[in-house]
Amino acid sequence: MKVIIPMAGRGTRLRPHTNTIPKPLLKLCGKSIIEWIVEEIKISTNNPIEEIHFIIGEFGKEVEKLLINTAEKIGSKGFIHYQHEALGTAHAIYCAKEALQDVVFVVFADTIFKGKINIDKNVDGIIWTMLVDNPEKYGVVRKDENDIISEFVEKPKNFVSKNAIVGLYYFKEAQKLKFELQHLIENNLRENNEFQLTNCLETLKAKGDILKCAELEEWLDCGNKNELLATNSRIVEISGIKNYIAETSNVINSKIKGFSTIEENVIIENSDLDNCIVFEGAEIKNSKLNNSIIGSFCKVNNAKGRMFLGDHSEYEGI
Repeated sequence: MKVIIPMAGRGTRLRPHTNTIPKPLLKLCGKSIIEWIVEEIKISTNNPIEEIHFIIGEFGKEVEKLLINTAEKIGSKGFIHYQHEALGTAHAIYCAKEALQDVVFVVFADTIFKGKINIDKNVDGIIWTMLVDNPEKYGVVRKDENDIISEFVEKPKNFVSKNAIVGLYYFKEAQKLKFELQHLIENNLRENNEFQLTNCLETLKAKGDILKCAELEEWLDCGNKNELLATNSRIVEISGIKNYIAETSNVINSKIKGFSTIEENVIIENSDLDNCIVFEGAEIKNSKLNNSIIGSFCKVNNAKGRMFLGDHSEYEGI
C-alpha cells in the first residue's frame, strides 16, 4: 500500500519553534512527529508500506533527505512532492496525484494517533474520527447505526455530530478519489477559497461509494504549544518511563519531572524542569521551568516560570 502525507503548512501556531524546522520534524521522546506517524501506520495496520509520498513546501534539501530517510527506516520508498500555495486539503493530496492508485492511506501530519486500525475490505473508504466537545472547529461526519457515513460537513455552524475527522483516511481504489480531486481543481470549486477534501468525499458517496466511519483509540494533537506539550507527556507516559532523557545529554544536580523530554546533547545544571520539552544542544542552568519548550542550541540561565524559546536564543535572568 501507499501512504500520502500532506505537510506543507508552516506550523504558525507553534512559532517560534517552527521558524527553523517544519512542525512534523519536531522531536518528541527521541523521534520526530512524522516518525511516530509512519511507524504507527505500519504497526497498527500490520501491512507493508511500499511508498510514502510527502507533500511539502520549500523546506530545503536537508529536510527532504530526512523525510526520505524516515521512509527508508520502515522499509519504504520515499517520494517528495511540492505544494507551493496553501489551497486546501484536496489540493494538497492532488499534489501527489501519481500515487493515487489502488490502496492508499492519507494521513495529515498534525496529529499522532494510537491504536489498532482495522480495514473493512467490504467498503470503499474509511474515515477515522474522534468524539470532540467542540465540533464546530472540525470537519465532522454524520453516520448511521452501521457506521456508514451519510453526510460530511466542514466546520458546521449548526450541530451535526461530535464525530470529528482527525485526518486519517483509507481508500480501496484511490484512482476514484483522484478523478474527483481533479474535477474540483480544474473547475475551481472552492469553499472558503480552498479546495476541500470533504467535498470530494461527498461526491464519492453520492456516486455510490460506501464510506465508513471508524473511531481511533487515541488522538494526540500537535497543533499548538499546549497541545504539543500534552502530546509529548502522553507519549512519554505510554513509553513507560517517567521522563525521556537522551543518552548524550547531561543532567547535573537537577530534577526532571512531569513526563518531560530532553533531546540529544543537552546540558541541564542546577535546575528543575516540570513538563518541558528541551531540543538538541540546549543549555539550561540555575533555572526552574514548567510547561516550557526550549529550542535547539538555546542558552538559558536564571530563568523561572514558563518559556517558549526558538532555536539559538539566549536568556539571562537577573
